[in-house]
Amino acid sequence: MADLTFQISAVELYAFEHITAEVVTTIVEFGIAEPIDGDNPSDWIFDTNSAHWIKKAVRLYRDLEIDWVAVCMVIDLLKQKDQLQQENQQLRAQLQRFI
Repeated sequence: MADLTFQISAVELYAFEHITAEVVTTIVEFGIAEPIDGDNPSDWIFDTNSAHWIKKAVRLYRDLEIDWVAVCMVIDLLKQKDQLQQENQQLRAQLQRFI
């Protein structure tokens, strides 16, 4: 089965999320999201996972009025939480085989 990954261009992100190239560049520079293709910001392509974190970062920045360093820290913690929840689900599924 082929791996199906949806993609969105930076230009589409700018339009759909009402954000600027500068904001997306800042988010990429802080390591919150990473383009999967493109050499410069106007050519960047993101997968849906990165687009999700870009949207979340912008929302945190706007709603909480915190700086990008704080946004980066919050996003990092949210990513860790998601990973731990996924690992917990996998371990619970393995445990169920023995019960």
